[in-house]
This record gives sequence, C-alpha cells and structure tokens, in this order.
Amino acid sequence: MITPYTERQKSLIVKNILAACEDIEMLNNTGYKFIYLCSGFIAHYDLNGFKSAYSNHRELAHDIIMNGRYNQYNNFQPNDKDYAYYMSKKDIYNAILKELTNVYSNA
Repeated sequence: MITPYTERQKSLIVKNILAACEDIEMLNNTGYKFIYLCSGFIAHYDLNGFKSAYSNHRELAHDIIMNGRYNQYNNFQPNDKDYAYYMSKKDIYNAILKELTNVYSNA
C-alpha cells in the first residue's frame, strides 16, 4: 500500500510547484518527483533536465493546466488499493490547478 501524502506534504508540494511556475529554478526534488509522475509529464532524466525543458515558466503552467483532466484519478474507487494515495495526489494537483487558473485567467 502506498502511503497518502500528509497535509503538510501537500502544502509544501503545492507551494513549490507554484513557485516553479514563476521561476523554474525554484523547483526542488520533492516538487519534481511529484510533477514528473503526473500524467502528461516525463522525467527528462533528472531534475536539471526537467528545469531545462521548462526554462520558460509559462510552459510549465500551461502544461499543468492542459493536463488537469488527466490527473483526477477518477478510475479509483474507495475500496481500491491505494485509493487514498491517489486522492491525495488529486488534491495536490487540483490545488495547483486552482491557483494557476486564477493567475492565468486574470492575466
């Protein structure tokens, strides 16, 4: 069984990914490990490769927004193994998505 993210972990990841959407150099290993495992993203071999691929921070925000529907984990049901883990990932992604949508819809 995969352990779900704690509220503290969720908060730290959201904060880091949002910071990286403003300055990719802010992306840390925790944020990288979260985002590259989301649907629509690839590892780019390592953190530095990912930073290089997203040197234009607007591209990262764009890809997060565009891949939102693929990161809802709606195929998991409450009785499924690791359901809580995937719902915690969904919580993180949606918190990031909410903030980015607010920023870029007002831009």
